[in-house]
Amino acid sequence: MEESIKRNSDEMERDLRERFTPDKTEQAAESYSPLVLAFIGDSAYELLIRTMLVNPGNARLNDLNRHKMSLVKADAQSDMMDVIEPVLKDREKHIYHRGRNAKSYTTAKNATVADYRRATGFEALIGYLYMTGQSDRMMELVSLGIDYVEEKQRDVRGLPSSARNTRK
Repeated sequence: MEESIKRNSDEMERDLRERFTPDKTEQAAESYSPLVLAFIGDSAYELLIRTMLVNPGNARLNDLNRHKMSLVKADAQSDMMDVIEPVLKDREKHIYHRGRNAKSYTTAKNATVADYRRATGFEALIGYLYMTGQSDRMMELVSLGIDYVEEKQRDVRGLPSSARNTRK
């Protein structure tokens, strides 16, 4: 009986891993529409941001949410592409451009059309990297983008340079 329970548990774990672990080939991931890649990329990116904010330890929920919102909004994602786009590999550029140029029937409430389209391209790129299991590359690009956006936000708020580079 114990062996049967162990086998069922192992089968269930295998089934869960198959269902919830993205392991698409680059070709298979590229066959998804850019808006589907952006759909999953939006969630993968937000989870990365939430994890980054919670990792240092407890904080006030309002502060966490405010910081998260400053990084996940369309204009922040669009700004990130200023530093990310020049370092993209050819296939990544292709995915980004497909996402940016996709015909979307929704718009962001507080973003320009150009920012919204660039953000959609960013999310498609993140979705592609997530689906192909390229988490190191995804985190490398996101880290580059976050550093740029947070520096830009500090400059706008006029914080002294000694207050910069607080995130590691």
